[in-house]
Amino acid sequence: MSGPLTCSVSDLSTMLGPNATAAAEYICGQLGTVNNKFTDAAYAVDNTYLLFSAYLVFSMQIGFAMLCAGSVRAKNTMNIMLTNVLDAAAGGLFYYLFGYAFAFGGSSEGFIGRHNFALRDFPTLTSDYSFFLYQWSFAIAAAGITSGSIAERTQFVAYLIYSSFLTGFVYPVVSHWFWSPFGWASPFRSAEDRLFNTGAIDFAGSGVVHMVGGIAGLWGALIEGPRRGRFEKSGRAIALRGHSASLVVLGTFLLWFGWYGFNPGSFTKILVPYETGSSYGQWSGIGRTAVTTTLAGSTAALTTLFGKRLLSGHWAVTDVCNGLLGGFAAITGGCSVVEPWAAIVCGFMAALVLIGCNKLAEIVQYDDPLEAAQLHGGCGAWGLIFVGLFAKEKYLNEVYGETPGRPYGLLMGGGGKLLGAQLVQILVVAGWVSATMGTLFFLLKRLGLLRISEKDEMAGMDMTRHGGFAYMYYDNDDESHRAIQLQRVDPGSPFPRSVTPPRV
Repeated sequence: MSGPLTCSVSDLSTMLGPNATAAAEYICGQLGTVNNKFTDAAYAVDNTYLLFSAYLVFSMQIGFAMLCAGSVRAKNTMNIMLTNVLDAAAGGLFYYLFGYAFAFGGSSEGFIGRHNFALRDFPTLTSDYSFFLYQWSFAIAAAGITSGSIAERTQFVAYLIYSSFLTGFVYPVVSHWFWSPFGWASPFRSAEDRLFNTGAIDFAGSGVVHMVGGIAGLWGALIEGPRRGRFEKSGRAIALRGHSASLVVLGTFLLWFGWYGFNPGSFTKILVPYETGSSYGQWSGIGRTAVTTTLAGSTAALTTLFGKRLLSGHWAVTDVCNGLLGGFAAITGGCSVVEPWAAIVCGFMAALVLIGCNKLAEIVQYDDPLEAAQLHGGCGAWGLIFVGLFAKEKYLNEVYGETPGRPYGLLMGGGGKLLGAQLVQILVVAGWVSATMGTLFFLLKRLGLLRISEKDEMAGMDMTRHGGFAYMYYDNDDESHRAIQLQRVDPGSPFPRSVTPPRV
């Protein structure tokens, strides 16, 4: 809608003859009522769109859970599933109490928000409950990324502590910098106050979400060290494969589905015309964003497929799934401001970045069961650089507001200022997360709260920490196995008495 309908009683009464004033007041009153109905409908449409997008992003938690479960060994399935549930639950409470206020509640010198703790004095003129829900779903996505990096060897209490700290403080500060209208590097600031006259462009979170989660996971995995048996003394890597490629593929498709809320939903509104009275508006930008997301992920998947075939000689489905997700993580920052053909370039390079990061991880003996740091951290950083190279001026003005002379992509003829802002974002996100989450993981290690014992790790956390395995291998009523279940196992075995080791 271009604006409210207006009606002037004084202007109308001159054209109505006898009883003109009363007739004009009646007509203007009716037009005012119609105008209010249109306004109400516009708010309802936009809020419904945002709520639906929030539900899509939240459904990604199912995808994370399935992907994580399939990527670990069966003896740790219950543990990783429980951490995914707790990411959402603990994240919900801490984002409500602190996170939203730090992210969007006013500002203190552009660094951190300071209003709306526990949603006090909420809703505001600019934000409603649907916006809070949408932003919470992003916060728990960042925490879910980190949990994959430190899977299969981390104490449960450490999960609770880091997840609460990440969603309640670390992530909200970063989102304030780049997404709040008051953030020091936000593109929503007034033109003269923007970083390099443009602000950093990170539409749906290649840096704010993916780099934050990936770098946090990087420090957790580095400080903990690799899983037992992951590397030989000679340095040769041993594959500790996940137990279910089916769950990996299921999780990947669920994440793909949820990404259509993650990227297109980040517009937050759909009923915004770009050309009043025409068929071209924000709904067109949303559709284009869904297309660029699809193309980047698809290209990355195919590039990974053939790349891994050349390197290993296999058509590896799990590697293809990670390549697909790497393409999505990369396009997330610029999905709304690039042409579809550029998204293909983004996906192709994202696959090469992921393959390169994985090769480097093997060389330095870094162990990440889900490749989360490489995928989200490495591909997220490439996604920010990609925006600085390929962002289109027209789309930047549509999405972020018309600004004469706005810097845009270097390879599109817009100079290097936007690329400079993107590089600044990479550096400050990496520095902030390293300083906060690196310190937290170090303190947890010194306090003995980070890594489980070698005995527990070899036995599997499901049995030692969660009361039993995720999968029932024998029916409890099957008499043929009752004697086996009741016998003593070898005293040197990590399994307790009266427990049959699982077939994993």
